[in-house]
Amino acid sequence: MLRTSPIFRTAVRRAAGHCPAANTLRPALIGASAKAVRSYASAGSEKSMIARIEAKRQASLLGGGQKRIDAQHAKGKLTARERISLLLDKDSFREYDAFVEHQCAEFDMEKNKITGDGVVTGHGTINGRQVFIFSQDFTAYGGSLSKMHAQKICKIMDKAMLVGAPVIGLNDSGGARIQEGVESLAGYADIFQRNVMASGVIPQLSLIMGPCAGGAVYSPALTDFTFMVRDSSHLFVTGPEVVKAVTNEDVSFEELGGAKVHTTKSGVAHLAFDNEIDALARLREFVDFLPLSNRHVVPERPCVDPIDRADVALNSIIPSDSTKAYDMKHVITRVLDDGHFYEVQPDYAKNILIGMGRLNGRTVSVIANQPMVSSGVLDINASVKAARWVRFCDAFNIPLLTFVDVPGFLPGTAQEHNGIIRHGAKLLYAYAEATVPKITITTRKSYGGAHDVMSSKQLRGDINFAWPTAEVAVMGAKGAVEIIFRGRNAEERAAAEQDYIEHFSSPLPAAQRGFLDDIIQPSETRKRVIEELELLRDKKQDIPWKKHGNIPL
Repeated sequence: MLRTSPIFRTAVRRAAGHCPAANTLRPALIGASAKAVRSYASAGSEKSMIARIEAKRQASLLGGGQKRIDAQHAKGKLTARERISLLLDKDSFREYDAFVEHQCAEFDMEKNKITGDGVVTGHGTINGRQVFIFSQDFTAYGGSLSKMHAQKICKIMDKAMLVGAPVIGLNDSGGARIQEGVESLAGYADIFQRNVMASGVIPQLSLIMGPCAGGAVYSPALTDFTFMVRDSSHLFVTGPEVVKAVTNEDVSFEELGGAKVHTTKSGVAHLAFDNEIDALARLREFVDFLPLSNRHVVPERPCVDPIDRADVALNSIIPSDSTKAYDMKHVITRVLDDGHFYEVQPDYAKNILIGMGRLNGRTVSVIANQPMVSSGVLDINASVKAARWVRFCDAFNIPLLTFVDVPGFLPGTAQEHNGIIRHGAKLLYAYAEATVPKITITTRKSYGGAHDVMSSKQLRGDINFAWPTAEVAVMGAKGAVEIIFRGRNAEERAAAEQDYIEHFSSPLPAAQRGFLDDIIQPSETRKRVIEELELLRDKKQDIPWKKHGNIPL
């Protein structure tokens, strides 16, 4: 305990004027002027105050103490400060509120104060770029949130908004501090309000590095991205014990709210990593793609990959048989700088791909149908996944590069009854309201309503290219002929199908009507996209004044 440490005891004695060294000097003060006495006393008081401050600072560095730090390490987990040290550039961290302590006097809490109150807050840099950070300390009260704990987090969120820099939260908390009752709940609400106010203004990222339960889960849910660590981080509103009591379901922490659940089923988390070190390293990489705020332009990095690099392999990447699948990731990586594609939510709604890359050194956002999974069809999860991604990128001025190979929306009662109409409309809404540069490449199928939704020219697409293999139509030739020529014999239908293909299942009809800006060779894609992005660099597009839109929910 801090109160029993030698440093703390010495500081207290000095503050009370009981330092032995001071007693030996008292005879020398006899006969001195009153002014000299006051000067000496002032100097002694200053030294004792410095000692007190230093003692408190050292105590804050230990959090809940060495024993609890060892317990944290025994679980394979880093401490709050170790995480900050790994995430930020060396020696860049500047801490705020290291001396804060809780103000609770209930349940004898006034006798149990840990300097720092369970969270480390401040700012630093990642690859030389400013970020603000808070890291919850599980060694101090289990990282539970108190009024002062919340106040520390709110302060750095306010500062981040003020200067325009991302906020990163490293969450490791048992939830609200029960001893503080409603004050801890009010603390969560204060954070939630700032999450909402910061949305679309500064990037907000959450890395779950331990438990995050109850009301605590809603702050990560309100941030732009949530990352998790496999086998050690958990997100749930109610724990396994409550679930068993209410529903009689026997479920483990991992089954209820582990990284696998939230990256594959719920879609709550965007990425999961095997360990904390890997998670922090990949988070550093991801932050590099993001602008500091909605007032900043996207980052640019030196590019050695030739702008006019042609990739002839793209000319034959689409199978001649339109029913055969191909991996859209191969298209994406062949177009982006150095073949680097940072995919987000790779394990959720795999029929659509989202992620970051660079073209000529500038950050771009990629959205693409994935023919390898369900033929790239749009369903509820894919629509929601892509819609939120598009809206984030639009909020932060990140250009949208869309690769289209979509046969339509997934049919069936499950999709209809669960709201494919309103969920599909989210993606349509997101593309339609986006004012950033929007470039679309149709590689193969672009059928039905899904054609409109995937950043079509009618949704204010700036540049819409197609490859010669593209098929832009209401539906596939076979299905169309079955409807149009119902009742005709097989020979007539076969001839009609070929006629339909020639007239509609090619990019020419769309290009002839101005719905496509050009039909390009696949090998030229990188060069053409970079040229158009440069042209659109200073794009300005206004929308009608409104308080806000009403996106389908």
